[in-house]
Amino acid sequence: MLRSLYIQNYALIEKLDIRFETGFSVITGETGAGKSIILGAIGLLLGQRADVKSIRMGATKCVIEARFDISSYQMEPFFEDNELEYEPDCILRREVYASGKSRAFINDTPASLTQMKELGEQLIDVHSQHQNLLLNKEGFQLNVLDILAHNDAVIEDYRRLYTHWKQLDRELAELIALAEQSKADEDFVRFQLEQLEEAHLEGGEQEELEQESETLNHAEEIKAGLYRVEQLLASDEGGLLSALKESLHILQGLQKVYQPAGELAERIESTYIELKDISHEVGAIGEGVEFNPARLDEVNNRLNLIYSLQQKHRVQTLEELIELTEEYRRKLSDITSYDDRIGELTLQRDTQYNKVKAQAALLTKARVLSAAEVEKQMASRLVPLGMPNVRFQVEMGFRKEPGLQGEDTVSFLFSANKNGSLQQIASVASGGEIARVMLSIKAMIAGAVKLPTIVFDEIDTGVSGEIADRMADIMQEMGEQNRQVISITHLPQIAARGRAHYKVYKKDNDTETNSHIRRLADEERVEELAQMLSGSTLTDAALNNARVLLGFAAK
Repeated sequence: MLRSLYIQNYALIEKLDIRFETGFSVITGETGAGKSIILGAIGLLLGQRADVKSIRMGATKCVIEARFDISSYQMEPFFEDNELEYEPDCILRREVYASGKSRAFINDTPASLTQMKELGEQLIDVHSQHQNLLLNKEGFQLNVLDILAHNDAVIEDYRRLYTHWKQLDRELAELIALAEQSKADEDFVRFQLEQLEEAHLEGGEQEELEQESETLNHAEEIKAGLYRVEQLLASDEGGLLSALKESLHILQGLQKVYQPAGELAERIESTYIELKDISHEVGAIGEGVEFNPARLDEVNNRLNLIYSLQQKHRVQTLEELIELTEEYRRKLSDITSYDDRIGELTLQRDTQYNKVKAQAALLTKARVLSAAEVEKQMASRLVPLGMPNVRFQVEMGFRKEPGLQGEDTVSFLFSANKNGSLQQIASVASGGEIARVMLSIKAMIAGAVKLPTIVFDEIDTGVSGEIADRMADIMQEMGEQNRQVISITHLPQIAARGRAHYKVYKKDNDTETNSHIRRLADEERVEELAQMLSGSTLTDAALNNARVLLGFAAK
């Protein structure tokens, strides 16, 4: 239950710190006094989007903090699942900075807005006037049935199965589209692969062929050059080897009388041996070099094939062509295996679909029972609210295929008159009738959900007199069921029934306007109710009527 609310530098509120009572409380105030500002602040604690324009002029940040007593609501699992510290006195705080930054805290621990929203929705339900529009929304109507049927676990299992089924269905559709596209490309892929495979490409062959082509193209030049080198080295007349051999003999003869000559002889002998080996190798290479036109044509044709394939496939190297060949092989293999994969995935999807249908049937069964209970309860709740001839029916049907909330369709049908036909609520109900229907629905589901705090924002719009008394009875009764109910109202009949009465008002000073809220004492409540009855001019009659209302409320 909401114990206190602290607001600082939010809109027209400079600083506000108010404690709330358990049971049924009311908030009153003139239009524009700031009641919507307080609701906006509570909305921030429920994870709503922050607007820096709501920060009070001149302030760098605004702070909204609320304390809730959650000791009776078994909320420990939420804190364990989100790795937050559990405290029976739970604190939610939101800070919004002028820079646009926003921070959220749960029990003084930084939290995400998702966590704050999830926890806030378990702590407080704010019913504003625009929520009346939900009456015609199928999602809202299904939710009412599910709450009364306690379908939480069934829905959770259904959505898990449904999500998996839709995932398989998307994967199958993507696979079929890919298969169709691939089959359209099959002839092209097969042709490209056959052409590459016919080339019998081997890694490294391009470099080898290019070198061989160079050799064959310059065979005569190479052969002549090698022969000339061999002659310079090994010719009997003036060859380098002959000169080195003669030099070696001279030095070997000198070393007997001149010792350093021996060292020189060893060096020349080493050089002689190396050059002689080079001479033999040059001669052998020269013998092997022959101009072969037929082989040159063969090499050039092979290179031209490789170059043409590289140009066609827009690659630079032979290795890239080989990789492309493997890629085409994989594509062709995938194309030929699509039918098998599609068959397997179709079986998986259909099996999952049957599971979804079976779980949806459990939802439908529970909702049908819940619908009967809704019809019964709504009739019994609306008759005392000035609708003696009301008829309320829950019409159910089936979707063409299951959706996220099951395969059921639902429509709340309503007629307030004997001769009226049953139609969707928004089509036939007046504003006051819609307000009464929504209050009845809220009271009905409140009995099935342990929601600590419910705030009604002018749910009494369009009603007055005895009907307002009956609506006050309902809210007062809801507040007595270990629940806190706060009603923002313009009706004195409802304001008089609150266990605690808070007034929102504005005060001006020389430079600014501030909104405030405070709890009214007994005599202040009399004056507030009298003003609600007669306007700004207090009359004795209005004061007496106010006292009578409060006297009735105290009984």
